[in-house]
Amino acid sequence: MDKDEIDLHTIPPDASWGPHSDSAFHGLEFLPENLGEAPNKTEMRVNEKYSSLPAEEKGIHIINIRAIEDIGYVQHESTLLNSLSRDPDANCKYGLYFRDGKRKVDYILVYHYKKSSMGRTLTKLIHHNDASARNTKQDHPLPGKGVNLDMGESEPQMDYHEDDKRFRREEYESNLIEAGLELERDEDTKIHGVGFVKIHAPWHVLCREAEFLKLKMPTKKVYQINQAHGLLKKINSVIQKITEPIQPKVAEHKPQTMKRLSYPFSREKQHLFDLSDKDSFFDSKTRSTIVYEILKRTTCTKAKYSMGKGEGRKKETALLNKRRKCGKYGITSLLANGVYSAAYPLHDGDYEGDNVELNDRKLLFEEWASYGVFYKYQPIDLVRKYFGEKIGLYFAWLGVYTQMLIPASIVGIIVFLYGCATVDENIPSMEMCDQRNNITMCPLCDKTCSYWKMSSACATARASHLFDNPATVFFSVFMALWAATFMEHWKRRQMRLNYRWDLTGFEEEEEAVKDHPRAEYEAKVLEKSLRKEYRHKEKRRHLPEETTNKWRQRVKTVMAGVKLTDKEKLTWKDRFPAYFTNFVGIIFMIGLTFAIVFGVIIYRISTAAALAISSTPSGRSNVRVTVTATAVIINLVVIIILDEVYGCIARWLTQIEVPKTDKNFEERLIFKAFLLKFVNAYTPIFYVAFFKGRFVGRPGDYVYIFHSFRMEECAPGGCLMELCIQLSIIMLGKQLIQNNLFEIGIPKMKKFIRYVKSKRQSSLDHEEHMKKKQRYEVDHNLEPFAGLTPEYMEMIIQFGFVTLFVASFPLAPLFALLNNIIEIRLDAKKFVTELRRPVAVRAKDIGIWYNILRGIGKLAVIINAFVISFTSDFIPRLVYLYMYSENGTMHGFVNHTLSSFNVSDFQEGTAPNDPLELGYEVQICRYKDYREPPWSENKYDISKDFWAVLAARLAFVIVFQNLVMFMSDFVDWIIPDIPKDISQQIHKEKVLMVEVFMKEEQGKVQMLETWKDKEKKKVENWNNHSPRLSRSHSGSLSSCHSYHVDV
Repeated sequence: MDKDEIDLHTIPPDASWGPHSDSAFHGLEFLPENLGEAPNKTEMRVNEKYSSLPAEEKGIHIINIRAIEDIGYVQHESTLLNSLSRDPDANCKYGLYFRDGKRKVDYILVYHYKKSSMGRTLTKLIHHNDASARNTKQDHPLPGKGVNLDMGESEPQMDYHEDDKRFRREEYESNLIEAGLELERDEDTKIHGVGFVKIHAPWHVLCREAEFLKLKMPTKKVYQINQAHGLLKKINSVIQKITEPIQPKVAEHKPQTMKRLSYPFSREKQHLFDLSDKDSFFDSKTRSTIVYEILKRTTCTKAKYSMGKGEGRKKETALLNKRRKCGKYGITSLLANGVYSAAYPLHDGDYEGDNVELNDRKLLFEEWASYGVFYKYQPIDLVRKYFGEKIGLYFAWLGVYTQMLIPASIVGIIVFLYGCATVDENIPSMEMCDQRNNITMCPLCDKTCSYWKMSSACATARASHLFDNPATVFFSVFMALWAATFMEHWKRRQMRLNYRWDLTGFEEEEEAVKDHPRAEYEAKVLEKSLRKEYRHKEKRRHLPEETTNKWRQRVKTVMAGVKLTDKEKLTWKDRFPAYFTNFVGIIFMIGLTFAIVFGVIIYRISTAAALAISSTPSGRSNVRVTVTATAVIINLVVIIILDEVYGCIARWLTQIEVPKTDKNFEERLIFKAFLLKFVNAYTPIFYVAFFKGRFVGRPGDYVYIFHSFRMEECAPGGCLMELCIQLSIIMLGKQLIQNNLFEIGIPKMKKFIRYVKSKRQSSLDHEEHMKKKQRYEVDHNLEPFAGLTPEYMEMIIQFGFVTLFVASFPLAPLFALLNNIIEIRLDAKKFVTELRRPVAVRAKDIGIWYNILRGIGKLAVIINAFVISFTSDFIPRLVYLYMYSENGTMHGFVNHTLSSFNVSDFQEGTAPNDPLELGYEVQICRYKDYREPPWSENKYDISKDFWAVLAARLAFVIVFQNLVMFMSDFVDWIIPDIPKDISQQIHKEKVLMVEVFMKEEQGKVQMLETWKDKEKKKVENWNNHSPRLSRSHSGSLSSCHSYHVDV
């Protein structure tokens, strides 16, 4: 055959598809066997290669369309396509269906290919077969659109890596066809160099997989849901009328009185299910889930080319042979290796526009993902129907959390208003602000700082009372009980959703999903087995041959082969380097966080010393507020930066561990990310709450850092005000910048970059740009779904801000509520408009996040007990009121908490440079501590008052912790996890299901009895006419009876 002739031959049924399948034929790939009649046939099928016919029935002649065009058989390609279909895009609803307009696209695979830049010149593609297929009929080169050959007699330059990917795609797609899926390719798109494979699951595949996955589907049986009666019914009707304006206008959200009985789908019991409309029986979410399960378990075990020569080629061959034995190389591995660049289900359609057909996505956008409906309830059932149970549970949990913040916010506002109302009646702050007391305080730093009046800290003392008052103790107890009530309320809400979404009895399916190995784990096991096999071969090569006992040598070889074929797994020895790296990495990151906090402490001390020598009186009076505010802003910036860094590090540390399943990977990632981000967010707050001012020393014997910086001390009013400033700025800053600004700004920026790239590409390819984009092209430009871990993480950190230090900031629930109202709509808009549609995942709870929430709730009780007793002045005030007060009031409390110091006892070089700054000579200065006066025998020693206050503080911690813990456990016990009506409905469903099967069995028995009676009558009639016929028919009847009994 000449080089420029058309290579026309038949592919044998057992041959591989060859590289032509990935070339851009623009929808037309096959011609009939009779070439002469080809131009006259208008019924030529489009994308026939990916039909669901078995491979054995295909005897297809392949021809290069461009080659025929060059010699005059066929006209221009676009003319040919137009003759096949006048408006194919409108017929397939712009990518939602196959070209025939009937089969729905359930899933999309995306890959990159290299387009030819030589236009319509005739090209050749050298087809290299696998070693196992080299002696087939495909030894001849196939013409087609592929690598350009413009090198004369020299060997063509080929991209082995790209060709290997192409071969893997061909094998994988042919395996998908064998699994029953129907495929259609599209490379004639607006996106340059990107091809799409559309996947459709026919009815029989959906039924088969639904039975394998034990999907609960609604049956024909409908029963009535128990309704409230009497007074409760009237109350519910009143509540429904009141809340009607804030209910979303979707059918799924309306209260239902009837419910279909659900049962795991079975092909043998299809008569139980309502199959009147097979197209809508499995919704798009379920169809994509089924296809994804097939994609995960369908294997691709071969690779066409080795990437090297010599020893490298031998190792690659061994790798491929082992991979064939391993047999697990599904879609996750293909995505990781770049064979496919993306895989995703399609959105239901456009969400905005005047002529857009109404779909679930548009309905979600209008009733859920819009800021204008922030006051409405979420259509959780519609969210679950579109995105699946796992995402539906996240938004349901977020909605319950936001609702529960409403009473917490109201109580927090009341506590704050109580502090505002009683600030003028607070005797300790009044004494501090009274200039007639003339209390002279010791210097805040050495040399440069001078003595100062306590009245200059009046504003700080008055502000401290807003958050440090008796009501904050009540609020701490309330928030501990609120956290327990929230957890119980969520468990009940979760059970209601499980009942409505037919997720009861889901544990078996979860175990099946949990045991599915990850692609990275399989690759690591494969690498381990290859190393083991290589060492075994090297050992056998160096051992001398035993010529004396050949039988023994043969047994050893056989036994070694048996051991090598055993299923390998990763042990703790294999993972020890990763575990050690994790331990060292986490310790280093925690140490880095502590180092940064320590650096901020140095900044605070040095800045306070610098501001203390300021020439302006206002600068000196506002030293603490200025230093605290600027230091907190620095902490905020560092926290936001380290949050992103720690997220990436946690993922990397989890990846090197190589967890076996996706569930294990997610749980380990969550644990590491939460640990690092928890330490990062709360370390500065813990320092101010529990360490600042505890290790200061006293005048004349201060504790120094680096022999020059004195440890900073709390203000006379206590450190609670600084804790409030620290907590509020970090919490509000994280919510404003990290949660909202990043979530809005970064997606908009990425979208703008993609728009600029598409504009630049459209200027290069104007013809492609003029075509309307298909649905899968539009979805390809969206961001891939990265999981729910970031969404949960920011809410869990916020939950910590709301509960852990709520005694110092009663307004935290209010700011969290305002943030969450925006956060719900922001996340909803992101899921509907900015992200590709995620694969629906079934789940009956929120997983490990519930345990984290319970842990934070328990920890909050302990932390608030210590904040009230050690950070605030609540306990010292009680001790003074009941032990030291002369008239039963708080008069004299400030003087009681201050100790005296003789200025002559300053260490050399630490006394103020300007001791007369106040206008008079100071002999005695005061400082906040419980110590003996300088005229005492044990001057400057800790006094008995200190031990009395410490004992009261520890007693309060023990009593508060145990009391609140008991009350929380009592709330857990008194509120049942499963609502009574839901447990009754679940029991009713079981009874009804038993009744359905009993009726079915009774019907079968009646039919069998009727059939037996008819057969007996026939036999009796036959016996009356012919004894011989009677004997033969009685034998057949007995065999028939035995057959039915077996069935």
